[in-house]
Amino acid sequence: MRPGMNNTGARLKKGEFTKNIKKLVLYMKPYYIPVIVSLVFTIGATLISIFAPQILSDLVNVITASFGGEPVDMNELARFAIILIVFYACNALCTYVSGFIMTTVSQRMCRSLRTRISEKINRVPLKYFDSHPYGDTLSRVTNDVDTIGNSMQQAVSMVVQSVCMVTGVLIAMFVTCWQLAFTVLLIVPFMAVLLFIIMKFSQPQFRKQQDELAILNGKVEENYSGQLVIKAFNAEGRTGADFEQTNKRLKKSTFLSQALSGIMMPAMTFISYFAYAAVCVVAGIMISNGTGGVGFGTLSAFLVYVNLFQSPLSQIAQAANVLQSAAAASGRVFEFLEEEELSDESGKSYLLKNGVRGEVEFRHVKFGYNEDRVIIPDFSAKIQPGWKVAIVGPTGAGKTTMVNLLMRFYEVNDGDILIDGVSVKDMPREEVHDLFGMVLQDTWMFEGTLRENIVYSKTATDEQIKAACDAAGISHFISTQPGGLDHYVENGDEISGGQKQLITIARAMIENAPMLILDEATSNVDTRTEELIQTAMDNLTRGRTSFVIAHRLSTIKNADLILVMNEGNIVEQGTHETLIEKDGFYANLYNSQFAGE
Repeated sequence: MRPGMNNTGARLKKGEFTKNIKKLVLYMKPYYIPVIVSLVFTIGATLISIFAPQILSDLVNVITASFGGEPVDMNELARFAIILIVFYACNALCTYVSGFIMTTVSQRMCRSLRTRISEKINRVPLKYFDSHPYGDTLSRVTNDVDTIGNSMQQAVSMVVQSVCMVTGVLIAMFVTCWQLAFTVLLIVPFMAVLLFIIMKFSQPQFRKQQDELAILNGKVEENYSGQLVIKAFNAEGRTGADFEQTNKRLKKSTFLSQALSGIMMPAMTFISYFAYAAVCVVAGIMISNGTGGVGFGTLSAFLVYVNLFQSPLSQIAQAANVLQSAAAASGRVFEFLEEEELSDESGKSYLLKNGVRGEVEFRHVKFGYNEDRVIIPDFSAKIQPGWKVAIVGPTGAGKTTMVNLLMRFYEVNDGDILIDGVSVKDMPREEVHDLFGMVLQDTWMFEGTLRENIVYSKTATDEQIKAACDAAGISHFISTQPGGLDHYVENGDEISGGQKQLITIARAMIENAPMLILDEATSNVDTRTEELIQTAMDNLTRGRTSFVIAHRLSTIKNADLILVMNEGNIVEQGTHETLIEKDGFYANLYNSQFAGE
């Protein structure tokens, strides 16, 4: 299964169209009143359209009355013409008001959906993003919500107007001439069968179109963010070919969905031409035989009714296309909104608000991303307040995973983690996050000034910012930028990786949290800067419990405790000197890094 596809691929589950449309209708509940007002104006416009042909019939009868040699009654002609103009003016006004209200409702609904998705992103666990590409989620926020908004804006008024029009026109036709009305009704079964067949084949293609569009967005996001790697490995040809394949699949599904649905309108129009011909033939026979009281005015009115009758049927067919797109897009949006969320912790209170000593205990922690992939089978360790704890080991040993569990980015499968004797399960996640300042290997900057990037979600004086920048060794770089701290960063790529790392370190210093997590915090700086950062880090970590994940073992010689991990277990622990004396796993790791010296 390709990324971005649901477990059904392009095929719709039985009843998915109805289920998705029902969810959409229920979601519109806060907007029922303005929608009803809009539909009232729609019904008003429809009734005017239905009654107008009667005025037209009277107008034609006034004109045809002169065929016998009598002069045309210009007063009657002017009266019916003015009434007809007023009718169509009112029709245009009602149509405009209805469209304006539905446009407003659809855009507000889109805003509401985007807001809910944005809030949902912060509530889903990280494991969701481990299994879904970012481009797929972005596509739900942008393309799918836009599709829903555009579809509802068109479809709701169109369906109501069409149903009212068909009902009203049928009544008007039977009142005018029941024989001609039955003649027109002969085309309805053909239109219904055609509509059913086309929808059956086109709906799966609409769903596939939305899925393929999400995959394409994922490719765009990956290729854009990975341009440096693509160019470094001369992979432009391969990535271009991969993108082209995805684009071709999207092209095919879009073509099939639009081509199949595009058959509806011309097919409906083609069938309606038979209705025109049948009405003319039957009316001609009735006029020539003088039966049924059918005249030229009746025929002209009926030809308008035939057009009014086939037009809503065509609109229903068009609305069916629009609703198919809405059903496919809403299925993807509500699928995300119904994803499992992090447990509600609004009832939990801060348990360490009176101060944090910094004692941390891992008690028989077990964790796996799924049942078949256990990363950490049994992990236990106790860290005293103020210790600098280094976590070392080969790639994939579980070092970063352990930190993620400590921060409650993931929940342990078994066992417990305690801070000052309090289980992190009993604390709200916000409290756990407030207890730690983090400097990660993967640096991150957003669009804004350097000051905003350093201070981020905290408040700090200029003196505090300057002290943090001095300690992080970033002051000289900031002074070289136009505007200094107020230099605006539009694209983080204009700043080197090492400078980004220094900015994130300054950010952690501003955070001033009671405990620290440093995940390869000096991996992107040169040796000279590393020495400066190491001194700053020693000052920063003094008196604070800190966890340092390091591959350069020379940077953690002064750690109070070194936890050596392999395959999710602690295989050794102790100080640098004691572990070297053991001549075990850690000693082999350390000596392998300095074998050439």
